Amino acid sequence: MTSEQITNTGSVMANHGSIQTPAQTQLRQNGSSNGGPSERKCDLRWRPAMLHPASLRVLLPWLTSIIGIASALCLVIAWFPSTVWNTPIVSSDAPAHYYFIRRLLDEGLGAALHLWPHNSFYPPLFHVCAYFVIKIAALFGVQCSIYAAFNITWIIASGVIFPSGMLVLCRYFLQRWNRGNPIPRISQASSTPESSSVSESSNVSNQQVSSAVNRQYNATFDATFVLQNLIGLFVPVLAVSSVCHPYGLLNAGPLIAFGFATSLLPFLIAATLRLFDAIAAREHIVKWLVITAVAGVVCLVAHPRIAFTYALILVPFIVLRLPWKLILGAFIAMCVGAVAFVALMLTSFKSDRWANPASWFHSHQPSKNLWESISFCFTDGLDGFPAILFALLLIAGTVAAFVCAFRRAAVCSSDSLSAAVSTVAPAFSADADALVSDAAVSLVSASDLPTASCSDAADVSLSAPSEPSRPRRNDRLRDVIALTAAFLLVTLVYVCTVTLVGALPNIISSPWYRDENRIMTMLPLVALPLLVIGVNALSECVSVCAASASFVPSASSFSAKNSASSVPSLSSASAVSSVKNVSFASNWIGPIAAFLVIAILAVSAQIVCPSRTAARDAIIAHSSLNQSNPNEQLTEQKITVLRKVMERTGTQATIISDPLNGSMYAETLFNASMLYPIINARTDVPSVPFGKVETAFASGDGQQVLGTVCPLTDAPEYFLTMGDQAQSLQSFPYRAQYDSFHNEELIDAYVDGGTLVKVADYSQYGQGWALYRFGCAD
Repeated sequence: MTSEQITNTGSVMANHGSIQTPAQTQLRQNGSSNGGPSERKCDLRWRPAMLHPASLRVLLPWLTSIIGIASALCLVIAWFPSTVWNTPIVSSDAPAHYYFIRRLLDEGLGAALHLWPHNSFYPPLFHVCAYFVIKIAALFGVQCSIYAAFNITWIIASGVIFPSGMLVLCRYFLQRWNRGNPIPRISQASSTPESSSVSESSNVSNQQVSSAVNRQYNATFDATFVLQNLIGLFVPVLAVSSVCHPYGLLNAGPLIAFGFATSLLPFLIAATLRLFDAIAAREHIVKWLVITAVAGVVCLVAHPRIAFTYALILVPFIVLRLPWKLILGAFIAMCVGAVAFVALMLTSFKSDRWANPASWFHSHQPSKNLWESISFCFTDGLDGFPAILFALLLIAGTVAAFVCAFRRAAVCSSDSLSAAVSTVAPAFSADADALVSDAAVSLVSASDLPTASCSDAADVSLSAPSEPSRPRRNDRLRDVIALTAAFLLVTLVYVCTVTLVGALPNIISSPWYRDENRIMTMLPLVALPLLVIGVNALSECVSVCAASASFVPSASSFSAKNSASSVPSLSSASAVSSVKNVSFASNWIGPIAAFLVIAILAVSAQIVCPSRTAARDAIIAHSSLNQSNPNEQLTEQKITVLRKVMERTGTQATIISDPLNGSMYAETLFNASMLYPIINARTDVPSVPFGKVETAFASGDGQQVLGTVCPLTDAPEYFLTMGDQAQSLQSFPYRAQYDSFHNEELIDAYVDGGTLVKVADYSQYGQGWALYRFGCAD
């Protein structure tokens, strides 16, 4: 077989899956040389075969992505509690988020930089998005409430943005894992001088085998491509299968701003890793630097504290993939940020316990033992059978990934030509004539298959044509080590938070307020990419074992006919059959097994999910107005009283009340002007009325009270009592500052002195409930 013939035979790979027989190849060559009608007929016949696979390779990633993200969105919508569309979530942080949206509606986007009642900054991105939801709905004549806008924004962030980001991040690692293309190496190997010395008598049979070999490589190409997309199909579903994120934060607080930043974080991590690739390749650095900077600003506007999660996950990648000067610069920047954070905490929160870290978070209690916290991390917060399957896949896949990465590193460091061109079945190198030599037969022994195969089995990339960096021999190993290290770091922080006590755990978990809900959001960010890489590696190993098992019985199909020639030929029929058998076994068994395992995990995680159900039930309970305790934040009676209050006072008058009795919800329920619209209006900020009003009201001096309250606004000022503080808010650390607002003796003294004048009595709804007006001159 000549070099030209072999190259023509190998050209099927350039056609993306169009398989040509030797007769068809000769026909096309003849038609091309004659320039007759046969050329046009061949073009008409071959064009669909050439375009269809190429189109499929472009459309399939988009198709699987859309299906996966749509499935994730449906899961989030199906889980979302229906009770919170018309009533608020009654929890500690919820009133603040509703208030921030209300303030944007009242004052415009200019209020985004000072959302707090005392006009200081709070991360506004989530609330700005909810504001735009309301405005866009108004353009179509739809009146969207604050609660509906809040919910829609959360669903979009959790059901679209987060699974999309996780898909981008996981596909990035898949592309790097499968990076490289065996096709050029086939052509190169097929054009060796040895191949041109083959006798003409063996051309036909060798062409057939070479065509079968190229079919095998094409199958490898397709199998790897299909595996990437099958895994990508389930990544969005798995991203929203765990209670870790997004469901946990909606129940805890809800911690909406931090959850929104977490949903955006995968895009920032992926952009940063692309920047590292660009730095290594010394190309497209400015492009990815700008993209990373924009993504970073967006995440910081969502919630600045997400920078700690970002830094924790990126540390291993910085150490393993950047030049030492940039590593040093990155750690200097982290140290500067840590110092700035400490300075902010010292100046913002006054405490006499700063010098004793063991006394920090003194009210915190461990919620899990050591085994429970570690197993929670390895199961990604799943339950039952899905949790066990996830942990097994994570552990086995990580081990397989290390094995494959080490084997590839060993092969890449070798100068052997066989190692340079090895693929899933290294026996079938591109030179079909070499296959039948005694040396080639020895290369394809069962014992050799795993070594070469695990090193380069899926060294193909179809969905990353614009990869900014050039592949390096240790890319797989670097990624596996970095992902494993990031996962272990997150596990360490989680264990310190939920299990350990003392100074060191307090220091380690302090950037996240030693809050389990914030820290568990990091688990999917590291566990899912590690799982994806592991499943890909397991698929390679399964393919290797299948190829080895299917090839051993077919070794006898190789004959040594034409022994007089310099390179023996191959019995074409048996050899082609052997190639086909090994091609299917080595290329498709692994992806099929990976698809089945991932599908079982994704489906079972939707069937067995008590943690997510518990979170949903908790939110439904928090949004219910039928509370057994009449002093809870919101009840049917309190809704009725607040409505009556607004009918009397209007929306302009200032109403003072203990926010921990639920009165703060009047701000968003009825557009009231509450002096305390959230549970923590911050009394330690200068030049704001909150601390002054509390101090004056607690003094017992009527003149001081009127001198402080009356100048607040030109409109009348009212005082509302609705019982004691809600039991669900007893964990609020500054609740004692409002004690004077429900001190009945103090209130009666102000009524007797004329400081307060009762204007409405609501004692039929609760003991001591009433509305008073301050005795101001207006």
